[in-house]
Amino acid sequence: MILYNPIFLIILIIFVFFLIRVIAYKTGLIYLVKRWWRIFEDCFHVYQFYRVPELNESTQENQLYRKVSLYLHSLSSIEDSDFTNLVAGKKLNDIVLCLNPKQTIEDDFLGARVFWLNEVDEKSESNPNRNRTLILKIRKADKRRILRPYLQHIHTVADEIEQRGKRDLKLFTNVDPNGRWRPVPFTHPSTFDTIAMEDDLKNKIKSDLESFLRAKQYYHRLGRVWKRSFLLYGPSGTGKSSFIAAMANFLSYDVYDIDLSKVPSDSDLKFLLPQTTPKSIIVIEDLDRFLVERLTAVSLSGVLNFMDGILNSCCAEERVMVFTMNNKDNVNPSVLRPGRIDFHIHFPLCDFSAFKALANSYLGVKEHKLFPQVQEIFHNGASLSPAEICELMIANRNSPSRAIKSVISALQTDGEGRGNGKIGRQFGSNAEDLDELEPHGGLCSEGFQTGKDFRKLYGFLRLKNNKKSGSLDAAAVQ
Repeated sequence: MILYNPIFLIILIIFVFFLIRVIAYKTGLIYLVKRWWRIFEDCFHVYQFYRVPELNESTQENQLYRKVSLYLHSLSSIEDSDFTNLVAGKKLNDIVLCLNPKQTIEDDFLGARVFWLNEVDEKSESNPNRNRTLILKIRKADKRRILRPYLQHIHTVADEIEQRGKRDLKLFTNVDPNGRWRPVPFTHPSTFDTIAMEDDLKNKIKSDLESFLRAKQYYHRLGRVWKRSFLLYGPSGTGKSSFIAAMANFLSYDVYDIDLSKVPSDSDLKFLLPQTTPKSIIVIEDLDRFLVERLTAVSLSGVLNFMDGILNSCCAEERVMVFTMNNKDNVNPSVLRPGRIDFHIHFPLCDFSAFKALANSYLGVKEHKLFPQVQEIFHNGASLSPAEICELMIANRNSPSRAIKSVISALQTDGEGRGNGKIGRQFGSNAEDLDELEPHGGLCSEGFQTGKDFRKLYGFLRLKNNKKSGSLDAAAVQ
């Protein structure tokens, strides 16, 4: 009679249901049921497919692909997808989910269900630069109602994600044998706060970059390409590369570093530009060495066309171009004319004021009994690059006295010195915006040696004093 008791039957049904649920979760039956139900459901619907390739027809990055990728990584359903990858994030102990090839993600919008498939070209599976595609699967019955609002929703969410924090920056190099850019994460720590640059000059550069970011309509009204160009010149080890990294972090721009020795011809250089993306810094370092010593197959004409040719006008929107040189006096003046270069910034060797800034930053010393001796040596014409002085201080950071003595020894070994560089001013196309600056010292990059070892490492090349050409001197320390 107990079997006919309604209360007992209810309890029995609940127990059986609970048992089935536990078994289903433990054995994966729920996953299989959901998958079979999706296949069954597909038999009663007609779907439309839309492809979102990573690269467009011009082999440039498809901005929609980037936005969709950001959006999909923000969905909670990515955790329920098959074969989701776990990768280390930028922050310590940060682990993020990453789409796996052939992975399918579900999303719901306005009561309709859509699917995204991450597809990779199987013909180039071993190629790190293989083309990837995101495929949107949507019911035809829902297409007219939700497609356009759904894409607008993706744009909005992706923009919000980018605004919440800096996007992950990348450094691209042209080392790929197929002429494609190869990216790596850009994690250089240099910022305008960590470089000890003369405050007035630093503020003018930051103000110029901020104005550039807001100037799209202004440039277009003038019929000009929305780009900015900088020339950084001075001896090796004065911090030009660190300054570029600070610009990239300030603007939150990717960096495209062009190695001219890897470029086979002018046409190959010209077609590297369309493969770059907006919001990027395009860098050619040691340009004078390549042009004067003819270390590249690229001609002067090819470089000029890259800087401001017709292809540049079509593909260089919202970009900053940076060129570095050791000595701009040896370069054809046509390379440096206004319109091609907007800012000329000189990075000199250290003087005494720059040395004091370095001692304060690296040793925590504002005054020291050995400073007068250092000042006298600088006054007599001896000088080192900021990189050399920085590494002496790093090597002896636990003893400021020993660090300063090692600098004195290196300066005395240098003897006649390599020139301090004269302070002046270079008038670029924006010269009217700049006030005269007071003389100051140089920049600091990275290296490592102590006193006597400097001669072995650097050869102590004796560089003659720079001519009294106008320049903006940048006194900076990484």
